[in-house]
Amino acid sequence: MTPSQSLRLVVIAPDLVESVEANAHARALAERSRQLRIGLLENGYNLVAVLPADTFLQERLAQLQPDMIIVDAESEARDSLEHVVMATRDARRPIVLFTNDNDTSHVKDAVAAGVSAYIVAGLSPDRIRPILDVAMARFEHEQGLRQALAHARTELQERKIIDRAKGLLMQRQGLSEQAAYEKLRKAAMDKGLRLGEVAQRMLDVADLLG
Repeated sequence: MTPSQSLRLVVIAPDLVESVEANAHARALAERSRQLRIGLLENGYNLVAVLPADTFLQERLAQLQPDMIIVDAESEARDSLEHVVMATRDARRPIVLFTNDNDTSHVKDAVAAGVSAYIVAGLSPDRIRPILDVAMARFEHEQGLRQALAHARTELQERKIIDRAKGLLMQRQGLSEQAAYEKLRKAAMDKGLRLGEVAQRMLDVADLLG
């Protein structure tokens, strides 16, 4: 199994069933959407569902657990993206938008909202694989940056908590800063906890007792 075949893709596309018979534009959109799905399948991707961008999208994505979301949109791209971004805010996934709409005025907003790739007129089958590969690589890189930032923030917060706990021990037990730190570290080792956890528990008890 190739990496692309292991990826579970969901396509988000407008529901054109009701209007396709009477509307030439709708027929063109339906054919374009069909060509996109054919291109994905021809490139070996595992297309698990085609969904509308509606209020049930978050629940459906939670059930399907796709690895990547493909948004097929035209002039209604902004509305579709809003639904997709809201549906993935708690479980981020790479989002690739394919469109033939030349109005790219909201590309910047789309990328800021979490879209990994915004592709105009990109339905040529030989373009699909490199586009999705780059989108996945970019998403993974950005996820790594987010995790590093979150880790740094956690460490900073823990240092502040430890400093407060040291200060409390120094004040109440007359310890030096080093002695207060050693006491916290020994308690952490004895209890099998992180130093920050011990410091937070001590502060909680101090707040409770006043």
